Amino acid sequence: MSDGPILRVRDLKKYFEISSLLGRTRAFVKAVDGVSFEIGDKEVFSLIGESGSGKTTTGRLILRLIEPTSGSINFMGKEIVGMAEEEMRRMRKDMQIIFQDPYASLNPRMRIGDAVAEPLIVSGLANEEEAKERAIEMLDRVGLIPGKEMAQRLPHNLSGGQRQRVAIARAMITRPKFIVADEAVSMLDMSIKASIVSLLESFRREVGLSMLFITHDISIAKLISDRVAIMYLGKIVEMGPMRRIIESPAHPYTKALLEAVPSVMRRKREKTIELKGEMPDPRNPPSGCRFSNRCPFANERCHREEPALVEIERGHFVSCHFPLPPASH
Repeated sequence: MSDGPILRVRDLKKYFEISSLLGRTRAFVKAVDGVSFEIGDKEVFSLIGESGSGKTTTGRLILRLIEPTSGSINFMGKEIVGMAEEEMRRMRKDMQIIFQDPYASLNPRMRIGDAVAEPLIVSGLANEEEAKERAIEMLDRVGLIPGKEMAQRLPHNLSGGQRQRVAIARAMITRPKFIVADEAVSMLDMSIKASIVSLLESFRREVGLSMLFITHDISIAKLISDRVAIMYLGKIVEMGPMRRIIESPAHPYTKALLEAVPSVMRRKREKTIELKGEMPDPRNPPSGCRFSNRCPFANERCHREEPALVEIERGHFVSCHFPLPPASH
């Protein structure tokens, strides 16, 4: 990886306004509340958390699919928050997204070849004939062989795994520098997940791709991630190298997630943390530490004072008043 990050996110926030039943009071869901991180050249950075943690909203904010409430998003040296739509349109060829549901993201009436070719035509990178030829080549590249035949099919003629390969082909056709993979394998069978992750990894090596990999599944993130951030109720609670997070989690929430997937752990360990209850309503998060009402170690300070995200060792950050001690090896 090069020294400079391809993406810098600083204090990113997205607040959605909601109204009461009678519309008399205003309130906000703080879906993303002060998130900061960087992604390096050719790096895969994963956002992990339960449903409602804010990870998908973060990905869409970075691509300006939704507008942030505040914060900074610097991509390839350019600030894109507030960027004019025309300049943003030109930027999009370098930043693409793979959605969770490949069927919903494809036009059911558009043939596969035309769907994959469309980004090239819209971006002005190729004329219609050239775009269709390159689409066939890309379909072959993602394993939809023969590409010429697959290009004539409609989305409903394909399996879920094949449709996700189409979505990857469509995202990669402009040879972007950066991809947001939003739960890109969550709807697939376990036997297919690894092959899709392997395909994404091959593009990283081939074209120098950087990626934000969004998932609720640490065992999948482990296969592809260099670094990882754990999100909870709109905030990052732990961030660091993937291997270090797995071997020595410092936040109780991270450890609970890991212990829920024993295969991720290098050695069998006695289960020490169980999550209590459900994630709180994001309209009314707990005071102090947002994890305090589910944490077995929370005390009065945790309920009163929100912890900052601090570096406890090089590259390893945690937001906890009483981080777990390093694991013994």
